[in-house]
Amino acid sequence: MSLHSAGQVVQSVKLFSITDNCRKDLVFVDFVGLCGTKKNVGRRRGAVGVNSRSSQRNHLRGLAGKTWGSSIKSVLDLERVKADSQKRSSDPKPKVANFKDILAEKGECGVGFIANLDNKSSYGIVKDALTALGCMEHRGGCGADNDSGDGSGIMTSIPWDLLNIWANEQGIASFDQLHTGVGMMFLPKDEDLMKQAKTAILKIFEQEGLEVLGWRPVPVDVSVVGYYARETMPNIQQVFVQISKEENIDDIERELFICRKLIERLANSETWGNELYFCSLSNQTIVYKGMLRSEVLGRFYYDLQNNLYKTPFAIYHRRYSTNTSPRWPLAQPMRFLGHNGEINTIQGNLNWMQSRETSLKSPVWRGRESELRPFGNSKASDSANLDSAAELLIRSGRAPEEALMLLVPEAYKNHPTLSIKYPEAIDFYDYYKGQMEAWDGPALLLFSDGKTVGACLDRNGLRPARYWRTVDKVVYVASEVGVLPMDDSKVVMKGRLGPGMMISVDLTSGQVFENTEVKKRIALSNPYGKWVKENLRPLKAELFMSTTVLDNETILRRQQAYGYSSEDVQMVIESMASQGKEPTFCMGDDIPLAVLSTRPHMLFDYFKQRFAQVTNPAIDPLREGLVMSLEVNLGKRGNILEVGPENVSQVMLSNPVLNEGELETLLKDPLLKAQVLPTYFDIRKGVEGSLEKTLNKLCEAADEAVRNGSQLLVLSDRFDELEATRPAIPILLAVGAVHQHLIQNGLRMQASIVADTAQCFSTHQFACLIGYGASAICPYLALETCRQWRLSTKTVNLMRTGKMPTVTIEQAQKNFCKAVRSGLLKILSKMGISLLSSYCGAQIFEVYGLGQEIVDIAFAGSVSSIGGFTLDELARETLSFWVKAFSQDTAKRLENFGFIQFRPGGEYHGNNPEMSKLLHKAVRQKSETAYSIYQQHLATRPVNVLRDLFELKSDRSPIPLGKVEPATSIVQRFCTGGMSLGAISRETHEAIAIAMNRLSGKSNSGEGGEDPIRWTPLTDVVDGYSPTLPHLKGLQNGDTATSAIKQVASGRFGVTPTFLANADQLEIKIAQGAKPGEGGQLPGKKVSAYIARLRNSKPGVPLISPPPHHDIYSIEDLAQLIYDLHQVNPRAKVSVKLVAEAGIGTVASGVAKGNADIIQISGHDGGTGASPVSSIKHAGGPWELGLTETHQTLISNGLRERVILRVDGGFKSGFDVLMAAIMGADEYGFGSIAMIATGCVMARICHTNNCPVGVASQREELRARFPGVPADLVNFFLYVAEELRGVLAQLGYEKLDDIIGHTELLRPRDISLVKTQHLDLNYILSNVGSPKLSSTQIRNQEVHSNGPVLDDTLLADEEIAKAIENETVANKTVEIYNVDRAVCGRIAGVIAKKYGDAGFAGQVNITFVGSAGQSFGCFLTPGMNIRLVGEANDYVGKGMAGGELVVVPVENPGFTPEDATIVGNTCLYGATGGQVFVRGKGGERFAVRNSLAEAVVEGTGDHCCEYMTGGCVVILGKVGRNVAAGMTGGLAYILDEDDTLIPKVNKEIVKIQRVVAPVGQMQLKSLIEAHVEKTGSSKGSQILKEWDKYLPLFWQLVPPSEEDTPEACAEFDQTTAGSVTLQSA
Repeated sequence: MSLHSAGQVVQSVKLFSITDNCRKDLVFVDFVGLCGTKKNVGRRRGAVGVNSRSSQRNHLRGLAGKTWGSSIKSVLDLERVKADSQKRSSDPKPKVANFKDILAEKGECGVGFIANLDNKSSYGIVKDALTALGCMEHRGGCGADNDSGDGSGIMTSIPWDLLNIWANEQGIASFDQLHTGVGMMFLPKDEDLMKQAKTAILKIFEQEGLEVLGWRPVPVDVSVVGYYARETMPNIQQVFVQISKEENIDDIERELFICRKLIERLANSETWGNELYFCSLSNQTIVYKGMLRSEVLGRFYYDLQNNLYKTPFAIYHRRYSTNTSPRWPLAQPMRFLGHNGEINTIQGNLNWMQSRETSLKSPVWRGRESELRPFGNSKASDSANLDSAAELLIRSGRAPEEALMLLVPEAYKNHPTLSIKYPEAIDFYDYYKGQMEAWDGPALLLFSDGKTVGACLDRNGLRPARYWRTVDKVVYVASEVGVLPMDDSKVVMKGRLGPGMMISVDLTSGQVFENTEVKKRIALSNPYGKWVKENLRPLKAELFMSTTVLDNETILRRQQAYGYSSEDVQMVIESMASQGKEPTFCMGDDIPLAVLSTRPHMLFDYFKQRFAQVTNPAIDPLREGLVMSLEVNLGKRGNILEVGPENVSQVMLSNPVLNEGELETLLKDPLLKAQVLPTYFDIRKGVEGSLEKTLNKLCEAADEAVRNGSQLLVLSDRFDELEATRPAIPILLAVGAVHQHLIQNGLRMQASIVADTAQCFSTHQFACLIGYGASAICPYLALETCRQWRLSTKTVNLMRTGKMPTVTIEQAQKNFCKAVRSGLLKILSKMGISLLSSYCGAQIFEVYGLGQEIVDIAFAGSVSSIGGFTLDELARETLSFWVKAFSQDTAKRLENFGFIQFRPGGEYHGNNPEMSKLLHKAVRQKSETAYSIYQQHLATRPVNVLRDLFELKSDRSPIPLGKVEPATSIVQRFCTGGMSLGAISRETHEAIAIAMNRLSGKSNSGEGGEDPIRWTPLTDVVDGYSPTLPHLKGLQNGDTATSAIKQVASGRFGVTPTFLANADQLEIKIAQGAKPGEGGQLPGKKVSAYIARLRNSKPGVPLISPPPHHDIYSIEDLAQLIYDLHQVNPRAKVSVKLVAEAGIGTVASGVAKGNADIIQISGHDGGTGASPVSSIKHAGGPWELGLTETHQTLISNGLRERVILRVDGGFKSGFDVLMAAIMGADEYGFGSIAMIATGCVMARICHTNNCPVGVASQREELRARFPGVPADLVNFFLYVAEELRGVLAQLGYEKLDDIIGHTELLRPRDISLVKTQHLDLNYILSNVGSPKLSSTQIRNQEVHSNGPVLDDTLLADEEIAKAIENETVANKTVEIYNVDRAVCGRIAGVIAKKYGDAGFAGQVNITFVGSAGQSFGCFLTPGMNIRLVGEANDYVGKGMAGGELVVVPVENPGFTPEDATIVGNTCLYGATGGQVFVRGKGGERFAVRNSLAEAVVEGTGDHCCEYMTGGCVVILGKVGRNVAAGMTGGLAYILDEDDTLIPKVNKEIVKIQRVVAPVGQMQLKSLIEAHVEKTGSSKGSQILKEWDKYLPLFWQLVPPSEEDTPEACAEFDQTTAGSVTLQSA
C-alpha cells in the first residue's frame, strides 16, 4: 500500500522521526480545530491488538484520495473520484454571487505556531509546520469542486539563504539583511495590468527614497490548485527594496508600512486595484499563502520544499470560510495574526476605527499619520480588519502582547484568580476600557512581529487550546492533542490556555512567558492605577424621585404624543415595575410587519435584532454572566497611540440607564461641558422636507457643540409644553443621524451621545438607541409612568389586599431599570457579545421597511433588503401619534393597538378566533365547503406577510386536476413543528405524531426525549381506544405515535442512545423562531413526574435549555455534532434548524459543507413556546427573505444539491406552501396551525399551564378536556394538499418538483399599502438558476456518510459482533489517533437499537492506546467498558447512558498526571448514566448538563458542573471559576487544599457544606476507591491513605432538590431509608 495515496498523508514518513536536530529547542504551537488527519499511517505502536485494522483503514483511505480528506466535504461519491481528473477542465463555472459586505465573510479556522527558543533557523520548522498544517485538513472547508480550499498559509522569518542564492544567480549582490525589505505580492494576472501595477509600485518606492533591487516570480506548481481557485489565482511575485536612510528595525518596518499604505491608496483609484495585494512587506517576516487546501500548500510553493528555507519560527493557518466565494487575499496568516474565530462587533469596530482616523498621532510617524488611512475595510474579513488594527498599534511602538490585551481584553471583573495573581492588570484594562472598544467574539489569536511569537484566547475561552512541554525545552500549544507523534515519557508538563489567557515566546532571549508574567509586565509599564484613580470619575447613583412630576392628564397626553399604547403601559412598563423582569408571552408574532401594517408604529418596530447562529455562539447571560458587563464611559476618547493620564479623564457609568438625578449630575460635570440639543421638527410650513431640514440643522448644531469643546451631547425631546406644530423627531433617527454625521466629520471620538427621551420604555428600544450610537439613556416618561402606576388607587388597593407584592415607589423604578438591564444583557448575549461598550454603535440590527434615504442618513451600513419609507412618510407616521395629544375628543385612556394580544378592532392577527373556528369546523365535519370558506377567509385577509404582496402568473394553459400529482404524495413533504412534550400535553403531542405517521409526513419530538412505548405500532385498538395509549381517542390499529424527527437541543434532555437510534431524522435545533439566540425554559409546574422521567430530572424543578449548545461554538463544532449523530445512527438524516436573518445564506453554506442532510429555515413569526415579548416581536426575519437567500446562495456555491431545504413559520394553507416552493423549499413545516387543527383555541396562555382545552397544559383535569383526534389533522393536511393541486392545475404544472425555485411564476400584486409605495421586492424575485437535481431526487438521496470509520472496523470484528449478538464478553486492544472521532458511538447505536438503553447483558471491553479524536466514548450504553491509555480531546463521554470510561496517561510519563490536562472541554455533556474516571485534569464545562453519570477527575477549568440535573462528580484538585452555575440536581464533591474554592462557586442555587452525612462520606470514599482501582491514581491513593486528614478538606455542593437526601443530610433517619444504596449504581 502506497503511503502517498492516503489523502492527507504528508509526503513521507521521515517527517515523523523525532531525531531531526532542529527539533531540540522548539516551541510548537498548534491550534487545530476538529481533529487531525491521516498522518497516523506511519506510526504503529508495535503489535497492539487488531493490527490489520490499521492497514485496512488506510487502504480504504488510500482509495478515497482527496474526497474523503475531510468530513466537511460532500457526501461520498466514488464516481467523482474516478472522474476527477477528466472533469476538472470541463466543469462549467457556476456564477458566484459576490457579496460585498461583512455578512458574506465568516470563517472559522485552524491555526498554530512552532518556535525555536534559541532563535536557531532550520528547514525542519517549515517541514513540521507543513506536517501540522496537513493534519488540519479537516479544519478547512472546500468549495463545490471539492478541491479549492478556503485558504491556508504559513508565516515565517525571511529565508535569506534561499533568496541570496536566487539574487546571485540573477547577478544581484547578496541582500543587506538589515536594510532590505521583502514584499510577497499578489499581482494582476493580465500582463499589461501587471506592468501598470509594477510601474505604480516603483513610483511610490522611489518617491519614498527606497531602491527596488529586483522582482522575483515565486516558483509555483499550478497543477495542484483546484478549479475555482485557479480561476482567480493571481500572479505571485516578491519585490526586494533597500532602505538605506534608516538604521533602527522599527523605523525600517514603519517606512515599509507607509509605502504599503500609499501603494494601496494609489491602487484604489486604478482598474487593477482590487487585484493587487501585499501578503507581507517587511524586513522581518514573510507570508506564503493561497486559496489552497492545507495539504497542497507545500506542493504549490516550491520554496517551501527547499532545504535552504530556514526559519526560527512558523505560524500556520487553515481557513474554513462559511462563504464559498473565498478570495486569495483572505487566506491567513495575515501580516501579524492567525485568527480562528469570529468578531461579532465588527461593524461597530470599523466605524470607531474610522472615527479615530483624525485623532491618531504619534511622534514615531513624524507627522505622516494621515498617509496611514484608512484603518479598516468592510470588504475584507473580520480577521483582516483585526489584523490591521493590531498592525497599527504595533507599528506605532506597542508590544504585540499589549496590542492584543487592548483589543481583546479578558473578563477581568470579579475574577478571583486574577485579583490574587496579577491585580495590576485590572488598572490596565480599566484605563483602556473607555478608549478602545473590545473586538468581541470567540477567538484564538496567534501573533508575531518576527521578534515575539504568542497566542491568546478570547474572554470566554470558546476555542480549545492545549499546550505541553518536553524535556528538551520544547513547548507545544495545540487546540488538539495528538497532532504530532509524542513520546509521553519526555513530556514534563501538560496544560491548557483558559479564557482570556496568553502565552508568549521572546525569540531574542529564548524565554517563554505564561499568562501571569505577560500581563504583569505589560500592566506595570505605566502607572495605570494612579492615572485611573486620579482621572476616571465614577457616576454616583442618585435616588429615584418619590412623587410624579406631572398630573395624570398631562402624563396621558405625553404618552399619546410619543406613541404609547395601553399594552405598552400595562403589559410592558407596569409588569417590569412590579416584577423587575420582562413580561413573557407565547404563540409567536402573527401581526403584520410594521411596514405592512395599517396602523402607525414607533420607528423601533422597523428594526429586528440580529443573533448568533452556528458561526459564533450566543452567550448564556443567566449562568455565564460573569464575562459580561454593561459599564460604559462618557467623554472624549483620547489618542490611542499615546499613553498619558489625560486619556482616562472620563465619567464611568455602571450601566446605560440613567434616572433624572443622574442626568442632572452629568449636565453639571465641569469637564464634560454637556450640551443639550432639543429634537423636534417644525411643520408650520408643511410636512414635506421638514424632517430632513431639521435633521441637517441638528447635525450642524452637534458639530458646532463638539468643535467648541463639548464632550457630551444630550439629545432631548423633553419640552415644558407640547406644541401641535412641533412634533418630536423619532429619537432613534436623531441619535443615528448625529452619530453618523460626527463619524463622517471625524469628530465622533470627541464626545459621547446621551438620549433624554420619552420614546423609550422597552428593552428593544434601549438596545436600538445604544446600537446606533447612544452611550446612555434617561427614559423620563417611562419612569414617570412607573411612579404614576405605583400611586394609582388600583395598585394601592391590590397591594393592600395582598394580590400583588408590595413595592415602594423607588423600588418600582428600580425594578423597571433592573428589567431593562437584564433585557440588555440578553440582547447582547444573543449575538455573542459580552460588553455593552462593544455593542455601542455596532448596529447589530436589520431594517425592514425603511428606504435607502433614511438608512443613509441615520443607519448607514445596516441591511435593509426590501426598501420602504421616505423621510416624509416617516414624518407623517410620527405626526399621526403626535396629533392624538391635541385633538378635542382625546380619549380619556390610552388606546389599545392590539399589537400583542388579539382584540376586536385592534391590529390584525394571523391566528385569530374566527380563523380557528372556521378551521375547526372544516376538519371536524370533514367538509370541503367549510374548508373553502376558511380558504376564502385567508385570501381576503389584510396584507400580513411578505408573501401576500405577490400573485401567481403562468405562461402555460391549465390542465385537468387528474393529471396533477396525488395529495398522498404531496403530504409526504409536510412536517410539524418541534413542540416539546412538556410545553404541550401528551395528548396533543401523540395525536399530532399519529396523524403525521398516517400521512407518511413527519412530526417532531421537540426537546425532551420520547417515551419508548410510542415506538411500536398499536395492535390493541377497539372502537378507537387503545389500552397502550388510554388517553387518546380516534385511534386505528397500525398507528404509531413515534416522532419521525427527533430533536437534539441545547439542554440535551432525553437524548439517550436509544432515542437517537430510533429516529428517522435527527434535528439539531440551533435557534427557534419565537426567540432566536435564546434558550428555552420549562416552568417547574409543567415538570410532572412523567416529564421528569423522560428528561432524567426532578419533578417540579424548572428546566432550562441554555442559549448555546455547549458543543457548538463554531461551524466546525457543528460539523462535529453532525458527525456524532451520523455516527450513532447512520440511517438517520441530520437536519439543522436555523432562523431567518440577513447573512443566513452564508451560514447555510457552512452547514451544507458540514455534511448536514437537511437545512430548516424558520421565520420570525413562528414559535409556539413561551418567550419574552421583546424577543417574540423584535428578533429574526421573515422566512421569505431567509429562504430566498439560502436557496440562492447554495445554488451560487454549487451546494444546493447536497441538502433538502425545509421552511416553516406561520404556514396556514396551500397558498403558503406554493409560495415557499416557488422560493425554493423542498419541505414545509406547520406549527401553530397543527395545534389549532387538533383543538387549540388560541387562548395564548400556554406559559401559564392553564390551557382551557388541555393542549398546552400538564394538569390532569385540563388534559381530560383535549378535544382532538388524529383524523382532524389528517383531514387538514389533505385539504391543504388538494388546495395546492387545484392551483398547480390552474398554473398548468403536473407536480410540485416543476415549480420549486421558479420565481418567474411570481409577480408583485397591484395593491396599495397604506404606509408606503416604495417597497422593493426584487430580492425575492431574483433567480440565480436551478439545482442540477429535481427536488424529489434531492429528497431521495442516501443519508450523508462519515466515510470509513474505526467503529465499522470494530463492528466487523468477529469477537465483538458475537458479543453484541449473543450478549457475551469481548476484549480488544486497539490503536487510536486524533482522526478517529466519535469512537464507540456507532457501536453504542447498534447495541441501543437492539437492546434499548439498559437491556444489554453482555460486555464489550475495549482498550484504546493513543490520542483520541473529539467525542471519544460518546453515547455509551451499559455493558461497554472503554479504557483509553493516552489522552483525549473535547466532548469525552458526550451523551453517555451507561458503561464505564477510563482515561489514563501512558505508563511512567515524564509529567505529574494530576497536574496535566488529559481530556478536553465539555466532557459528559448531557450524560444520562455510566461512570467516568480520569487520571488528570479536564477542561472547561466539565459535566455540563450531566443527568446521572458519576465521574472522578483531578481538576477542571471554568463552569464545572454547569446545569447539572443529577449524578455525582468528584474533583480531586483545582477548579476554575463559576462552579455549579445552574446546577439543580446531583451532587459535587470538591477537594479544596488551599482554601480557594468558595469565591469560585456560583452561589445562586447550590449550598456549600462540608461532607457531614455518613452516606455522603461513603459515596465519596467508594468513588475515590473505584478511581484508584481503575486508574492507579497517586493523588487518589494519597487521599485514601490519609482519609481523616483529607475528608475535612472536601466541600459538598448541594442543590435544593438534593438537600433531604441521605448523602447530603446528616440527620437523615437511617431507618426510613432501609438499606442505603449509592445514588445510581
